[in-house]
Amino acid sequence: METIVREAHRKPPAGPEALEHRNIRQGEFWRAIPKYRDVDEATFLDHIWQGQQSVKSPEELLETVKDLVEPSFFDDAREGFRRAPMAVRVSPYMIASVDWTKPYSDPIRTQFIPVASTLRPDHPRLVLDSLHELEDSPVPGLTHRYVDKALFLPLNVCPVYCRFCTRSYAIGSDTDVVEKVSLAKTPKQWQDAFAYISSRPELEDIVISGGDSYQLAPKNVTAIGDALLAIPHVRRMRFATKGPAVMPMKILTDHAWTDAITGVVDKGRRLGKEVVIHTHFNSPREISWITQKAMNVLFERGITVRNQSVLIRGVNDDPHTMQLLVRQLGYLHVHPYYVYMHDLVKGVEDLRTPIQTALDVEKFVRGSTAGFNTPTFVCDAPGGGGKRDVHSFDYYDRRTGIAVYSAPSVKPGKHFVYFDPIDTLDPDVVERWHIPQVAEAMIAEAVAHAGGARSYVPA
Repeated sequence: METIVREAHRKPPAGPEALEHRNIRQGEFWRAIPKYRDVDEATFLDHIWQGQQSVKSPEELLETVKDLVEPSFFDDAREGFRRAPMAVRVSPYMIASVDWTKPYSDPIRTQFIPVASTLRPDHPRLVLDSLHELEDSPVPGLTHRYVDKALFLPLNVCPVYCRFCTRSYAIGSDTDVVEKVSLAKTPKQWQDAFAYISSRPELEDIVISGGDSYQLAPKNVTAIGDALLAIPHVRRMRFATKGPAVMPMKILTDHAWTDAITGVVDKGRRLGKEVVIHTHFNSPREISWITQKAMNVLFERGITVRNQSVLIRGVNDDPHTMQLLVRQLGYLHVHPYYVYMHDLVKGVEDLRTPIQTALDVEKFVRGSTAGFNTPTFVCDAPGGGGKRDVHSFDYYDRRTGIAVYSAPSVKPGKHFVYFDPIDTLDPDVVERWHIPQVAEAMIAEAVAHAGGARSYVPA
């Protein structure tokens, strides 16, 4: 009888979809791109070659992919480049990861190569620095918002520029539509940040971002690591980089950089301090055998890697796509940490999703794998409220697209408002958003429903 009961309760075998995350892209896939047709593996894995061959203009894009797409696509991209708030820089690895048979729907193209035909009008409330990082910046290149954490920005360049960058006000070169703010780009300016951190004993957690810490010279990785580890009250450091997603071969071929990161991690461990890498995968299409090999190097060296995705329309807002990404990251020993709501930045309204999308995707993903490998979906509250669990809104009006958050441990007594993309709202509501007095009344009503005063911190 006992054997029969056990058989009756046995879980059915898993279908092939349960193992899909183990199907890592293999082979010399880059040879499908005309410009890379004769590029051997050693060359493609060279991080210097990747940087030198990155696409930065419509002309370079045409030279690279040639007749894989119609000429009309290049005209569309040329206008997209002109109207983009971010400069364009796309590594050969990312170019080779695009499915050029359907470029308009491809998640890699969507993130990195702007085309004018997909752009949508901005929500009237969008701004360049929606998170108010500059307002929480006591010295150039440092943001101090949370009590025990600071964000250090020692450079303003990245290996690849994301269209949706929350720091489009400062990162990369000036564009036709944005003149960039200067960050702390020199070692002399870094000293001011270190001095401020030293003067604030409550600061235990420092994020080194930018820009992208991938672009720091190895000697500067060591110098920054040593300077921060020498501050007694600093207990945790995170080197933030999108590099593993967009140029994983650097970990394999830039031995000096990888050794420098390893050295800081090891030194931190000897001092009883945690040093980790935070990276940024958004799509399973970003993952290949090169990624797996690079992540294995970091894993073998005992380096913890966590991932912070952004929820992006047409990239990962499908529940099955996000589920696959989460499982695949766990398989590669990359901890899925956060999925952010897209920030309220200008020029990329076509990439944002409603709050409701995050709620639906999170519900589907949760239970797909172990809890520690399940990301928290968050809204980085516009106006400087910090990261809030996306479910924790005080009020959400799906008709007007207004979500109200509060952050009692960050900025007590204040409310922060996130706005759903305007093209997802009913036409009569869209019309109301374009009348300033009516828009203010809608916001005030939402904040009042949230239990606050009829005021809020604007983005």
